[in-house]
Amino acid sequence: MVDGSGGLDAIAKEAVDLENIPIEEVFEHLKCTKDGLSSDEVQKRLDMFGYNKLEEKRESKFLKFLGFMWNPLSWVMEAAAIMAIALTPIKGDDVDYHDFVGITALLIINSTISFIEENNAGNAAAALMARLAPKAKSALTGESLPVTKNPGDGVYSGSTCKQGEIEAVARAGITEVHFLPFNPTDKRTALTYIDAAGKMHRVSKGAPEQILNLAHNRSEIEKKVHAIIDKFAERGLRSLGVARQEVPAGTKDSPGGPWEFVGLLPLFDPPRHDSAETIRRALDLGVSVKMITGDQLAIAKETGRRLGMGTNMYPSSSLLGENKGGGFDSLPIDELIENADGFAGVFPEHKYEIVRRLQDRKHICGMTGDGVNDAPALKKADIGIAVADSTDAARSASDIVLTEPGLSVIISAVLTSRAIFQRMKNYTIYAVSITIRIVLGFMLLAIFWRFDFPPFMVLVIAILNDGTIMTISKDRVKPSPVPDSWKLSEIFATGVVLGAYLALMTVVFFTIAYETDYFPRRWHVRSLYKNDYNKSDKILQQRLSSAVYLQVSTISQALIFVTRSRGWSYFERPGLLLVSAFIIAQLIATVIAANANWKFASIKSIGWGWTAIIWLYNILTYLLLDPLKFAVRYALSGRAWNLVVEQRTAFTNKKDFGKEAREAAWATEQRTLHGLQIVETKPISERINTFRDINLMAEEARRRAEIARLRELHTLKGKVESFAKLRGLDIEAINQHYTV
Repeated sequence: MVDGSGGLDAIAKEAVDLENIPIEEVFEHLKCTKDGLSSDEVQKRLDMFGYNKLEEKRESKFLKFLGFMWNPLSWVMEAAAIMAIALTPIKGDDVDYHDFVGITALLIINSTISFIEENNAGNAAAALMARLAPKAKSALTGESLPVTKNPGDGVYSGSTCKQGEIEAVARAGITEVHFLPFNPTDKRTALTYIDAAGKMHRVSKGAPEQILNLAHNRSEIEKKVHAIIDKFAERGLRSLGVARQEVPAGTKDSPGGPWEFVGLLPLFDPPRHDSAETIRRALDLGVSVKMITGDQLAIAKETGRRLGMGTNMYPSSSLLGENKGGGFDSLPIDELIENADGFAGVFPEHKYEIVRRLQDRKHICGMTGDGVNDAPALKKADIGIAVADSTDAARSASDIVLTEPGLSVIISAVLTSRAIFQRMKNYTIYAVSITIRIVLGFMLLAIFWRFDFPPFMVLVIAILNDGTIMTISKDRVKPSPVPDSWKLSEIFATGVVLGAYLALMTVVFFTIAYETDYFPRRWHVRSLYKNDYNKSDKILQQRLSSAVYLQVSTISQALIFVTRSRGWSYFERPGLLLVSAFIIAQLIATVIAANANWKFASIKSIGWGWTAIIWLYNILTYLLLDPLKFAVRYALSGRAWNLVVEQRTAFTNKKDFGKEAREAAWATEQRTLHGLQIVETKPISERINTFRDINLMAEEARRRAEIARLRELHTLKGKVESFAKLRGLDIEAINQHYTV
């Protein structure tokens, strides 16, 4: 052992090139020997150099809290607070601080809530990162960490040399001269060794195609090798090729003699235990799943068939426009990638290119992977997902890192993200609707009747609405069954129509209550009829304010149940928290309207009779909200206009009122039912419009999932198709005219 840390300044300043100096000088500069360092010396050097890791920047909690007061919204609130205190008239010692204190308190509360949420999220992320810390592993040497070997040390068989070179002597009298580790480009390993007789040989194993390319008699054995690979593939087995050669020159850099193809080894590498179920659920959710693998095409097709994701797969050469005459040379590469179930024999650059082209076609692309060669595609994808036990490179490039084996959590992520998106969409529609409803409704009352609704009651409506709408973040929502997006035209159109409808119903209610004696005459409640009061009487104005307040408050909050649902709001059960908040808010609103006599708010109680009438009126108003929502969605889909055009055409231009079109539609339905190929007969302009209006990928995915499900029933047709496709036969051309 060598103690003492003096003389390490040059090392600390990185003035010594330790990589390119003799080993003796390395020990001299580092002030140590091959025996290592004592514990005290290790601690001294840790104090000097620190740990071998990047320093994390620590952020002050206080400054982080203040940061939530430094944004555009906070600036507005801060300016309002300053103006409130600066513009308040001072009468001796009597200064009105109410607005200043209220705005400041609201700003502090908002910043505190944001800080707590951000801090909790940061703690959760730190806990996850601690679990995902890089860990060195060795699969063959038995070492928990990479180790340094010196001359005379033992080396385990199968070890990979990460730095430098090793010459080893095996017990059987074989001397290892050079080892070429596996890489995703060559897809093979190679070992150069000297046997007991002193002759040098080289052996290689890897992907069969790569090994076959080495063989000197490739043309003679190629067909037989592929036949064996296909047989293995039918049983779900992968193939590993082995070849050897002699190296007469006796040097590791010599190209050696001709390679001899030794044979194939079958390997069983099953998919993850939940892959089939995950793929089935993904297809049901409208997610198009593609397999991108480095295996042979036959293996990819068999695996795809077993997983139920289809067998419409192509070799990687198709991505480069090669392999003309293979049945797909007439398709553009982008369209080929979109319609394919997967690609086989791919390299890392192919994975990246597939992701890029799908993104160029406006697809949201997710990518799963575990290796270094997957990192570029994981980084490029919209959502990169590193599976459990993936490499550090894959984890660093990914957006999501799975910590447990299996893929089923991806479906949970899809459903959770769609639920979050649905809540955001629901809130947006509600916010647009309620804004138009409040502004338009009170504007019409002010224009036609010069009715001034009390500003304080507008604040009460806003507070109760906000208290209810906050619970939407915990609401029980039904995720979209297909991929969704921000359909701004639908969102704003729905908001405008629903908001205008509610504003109109407020005007109708005010008209009946103020311009007629219908309610007191038929329901025997206190009159709000204008002719029963003097024009200068403020009691009528105050009672009308209470009535309008209750009508606006209850139906406005009930609107959230319509905007949160995709179907009929009566049949989609909301979350308990949302229902509880709605009930509490409406109880408060009803009690205020029935009993409150607040001079400062300019309202007067209207009694329980009027509250019952208003509730009944709002229930009837609510019944039309769902139909209006459906009508807007139907009108924007274009189906309504298409239906008008088709009906008009059927009675003017089509022969036999469209009988041929109906028969063609029936035939297409039957072919789809039995999994047969559908011949596209529409012109390209119509196909382009169809691609824009519907999610073609989701439709194809559901069709493939149904075909796969039928095949799993072990029907005769399924077995015939599977066998024929594995043999390279064109089954689609064979079964064009038969029906099962």
